[in-house]
Amino acid sequence: MTKRATCIRGGKIILEKGILNDKVLLFDDKIIGILDPEELHRMAPDDGIMVVDAHGDYISPGFIDLHIHGSGGKDTMDGQLSDLQTISQTIAAKGVSSFLPATMTMEKQRIWKALEAIRLAMKGNIKGARVLGAYMEGPFISAQYKGAHPEAYLQKPDYELIRDYTDVIKIITVAPEEDPQFQFIQRVQNETGIVLSIGHTGADYETAMASIRCGIGHATHLFNAMPPFHHRAPGAVGAVLHSGIHFELIADLQHIHPAFFQILLHPAGKDRMILVTDAMRAASMGEGSWDLGGQQVTVDHGSARLPDGTLAGSILTMNQAVRNILVHTDLQIHEAVALATLNPAKLLRMDHCKGSIEVGKDADLAVFDENFNIRMTFSEGDIIYSANQGGRPCAF
Repeated sequence: MTKRATCIRGGKIILEKGILNDKVLLFDDKIIGILDPEELHRMAPDDGIMVVDAHGDYISPGFIDLHIHGSGGKDTMDGQLSDLQTISQTIAAKGVSSFLPATMTMEKQRIWKALEAIRLAMKGNIKGARVLGAYMEGPFISAQYKGAHPEAYLQKPDYELIRDYTDVIKIITVAPEEDPQFQFIQRVQNETGIVLSIGHTGADYETAMASIRCGIGHATHLFNAMPPFHHRAPGAVGAVLHSGIHFELIADLQHIHPAFFQILLHPAGKDRMILVTDAMRAASMGEGSWDLGGQQVTVDHGSARLPDGTLAGSILTMNQAVRNILVHTDLQIHEAVALATLNPAKLLRMDHCKGSIEVGKDADLAVFDENFNIRMTFSEGDIIYSANQGGRPCAF
C-alpha cells in the first residue's frame, strides 16, 4: 500500500548548499519533489495530499544522533525494547529522526542483551526515531581514560564478543594501544562494515596514526577521555586532526570550551565534524540523581557527573547541540545542520538515502523555529512528533 503523500508549505527549506524560500516540499516515505506553490494547487484535491503549514519555520533534514546512551529516564543498557521505545520517542521531540543507541562497559551478557534489543528495534518494532544499529562504546578501552566506564569490566579487544552482532554494530570505540599488533582492528576492517573509532585512549601520536592507517576511521568525542593536545606530544587529538578522519563533538558547553568549536572547523573542515549528544538517561528529565552503568550520577547545572566529578555523558539534546554550534561559530544554518545530518550519514555510508533533503532520499525531516524549538519530526514520511503549533496537518 502506497503511503499517503504529504507536503509542507510556508517554510524555509534547508538544503545542503543553502536555504530555499517560497517552495513546497512533497513526500511520501521518500522526497518526491520541491515544487512551486502553483504546482501544488494544480494537483487534484482527490489526490489526498496532507498539507502542513510551517508558518515560516525551517524545514530541515532530520537529525541523526550517532552516539546516545539514553534519554527520557531510560538507557540502552536496560536491555529492553520498551526502553529503546522511550528513548526513541523522547529524542524525536528534539528533531532526531534516526539514531544509534550506545552500549557501555558492563558484563558481556549485559552488552549482548542490549544488542539483542537493538536488533529487534532495527526491524521497525518501535515508533519514533528509527534505530539504525548500535554504537559500542567499551569495553575495549583504556583504564587510564575510562571516564565513566566501570573499570572492572574493561578488557582487551576481542572479536568473539562481537562475532554474533556484526549485523547490528555500526561503530566500535577502541583504544588502539590495548590492541596488540592491531589484530582486532585489522580483523574488523577486513571482515565487517563496522566503523572503528579511536577513543577513551592514552595512545601517543605515533600509535594513533598507525591505528588510523590500519583501519580507524572515526574519533569518539574528540578531546574527551584522551590526553590533552600538547605541542610536543600531539597524541590522539593531533593524529585525528592530521589524518582527516571524522570526529565527534559534544557541543554542550561543558565537555569542550566553545572557543574550540570554531578552531576545529578550520583544520578539520566542515565535512568531518559530527555533533553527538552522548546523552544518558537523565536527558530531558531534569536535575537529580540517576544511574549510569551501576554508578550514581548527579545532574546539576547542565552537566552529569560521577561522585568524583568525572563527566558521565551529557544531558544534551540534538537541537541544542546544533544551536550551540551556530551561536559559537561563523557557520550558516545549513552548514551547522549538516554536522548533525549529512556528516553522520556519510560516516555510516547512508548518505545515498539520508542526511539531506533531495529527491529520492528518505523523508526524514524536522521542522523548527529560529530558536530550534521542534515543531514536527518525520521519519520516512511518518509523523513521529508534533507540537501541534504552526504545523497541524489538514486535508488539502
